[in-house]
Amino acid sequence: MAWTKYQVILALVMVATGSINTLTTKWADHLQSVGSNGKSHNFNHPFVQSFSMFLGEMLCLLAFKVIYFFYIRRQEGSLEDNQIVRGNQDFNPLIFLPPAMCDMIATSLMYIGLTLTYASSFQMLRGSVIIFVAFLSMAFLERKIAIKQWVGIVHVILGLLIVGYSDFLIKGGHSSEANDINGVITGDLLIVMAQVITALQMVYEEKYVTTRDIPPLQAVGWEGVFGATFLGLLLVPFSFITVPYPFANNSNMTLEDVIDALVQMSNNFFIIVSLAGTIFSIAFFNFAGVSVTKEMSATTRMILDSVRTLFIWLFSLYFAWQQFHPLQIVGFAFLIAGMCVYNNLIPSFSDLRQRFAPQEPLINQAADQP
Repeated sequence: MAWTKYQVILALVMVATGSINTLTTKWADHLQSVGSNGKSHNFNHPFVQSFSMFLGEMLCLLAFKVIYFFYIRRQEGSLEDNQIVRGNQDFNPLIFLPPAMCDMIATSLMYIGLTLTYASSFQMLRGSVIIFVAFLSMAFLERKIAIKQWVGIVHVILGLLIVGYSDFLIKGGHSSEANDINGVITGDLLIVMAQVITALQMVYEEKYVTTRDIPPLQAVGWEGVFGATFLGLLLVPFSFITVPYPFANNSNMTLEDVIDALVQMSNNFFIIVSLAGTIFSIAFFNFAGVSVTKEMSATTRMILDSVRTLFIWLFSLYFAWQQFHPLQIVGFAFLIAGMCVYNNLIPSFSDLRQRFAPQEPLINQAADQP
């Protein structure tokens, strides 16, 4: 069935804003500015970037409230006709606290990893969440994983290994800020570790949140509220915890330095632009992703997410954020194939055999005939 104009717009918005979100975050990592110590250095503030992402998620709640009260004021019974605001409103927002904490930890780990590795690898390695969701679903949701899905998981694992190995081979980009090989490997591992936390979040949401029929945009917004609140509080002690390089590259060599981040932002307007891009892109990306799932399917959302991975990779190559290696294509192909097999987009041999097997002829017999 052909897509409607609205569905095409949703798909374009999702791919565009999803790509912008990753690229603006990585762009900020490449920007240099004078910090609180009077010296110029890269904007290495992953927790500040994570905080900006939660601010973007909070915008989803604001958008939900505006749309919700708009339909309430119309008083035409149209509330249930709108896909965005339709759902249960009788729930305790605290049920979003555990997934928000998971999101906070996972996002912070991923942004630390992103400062150390490449934007394309960051996006590709996020595909490993399929592996951990499968195992955790077996443990906590008592779900059985079909043989075909195990085949998809094996393809994803092979793709991850190839992508990681290609990062080891290229050893940095053409720019003067070429990543140290140990930092690249550390960044890749942190991103994969973050997917374990993300898988916990997804399994929790499926077990305790999905069954309550809460509007997804509202759910994302509440997670943003809790994430921003707790991470905002943690930024204070993080400014006093000293860590070694490459985990810290700010003026005081601490886990996070908010003062240094603010000074760098005031000295380089492009850093403010990149953070604003992160905030607004994550808001539109979540809105578009939720709408794509509702209007089309979760499988379509997965395919579009793979498309933005390709855009991020091509963008990184064009702007010399990393070097090209043929193994990257192989790894990307294995990842996409694994995701497609896992989500039943590629038919198995048994499916094809059933589809094209000759049908038994039907013989009409009277009820009284033997």
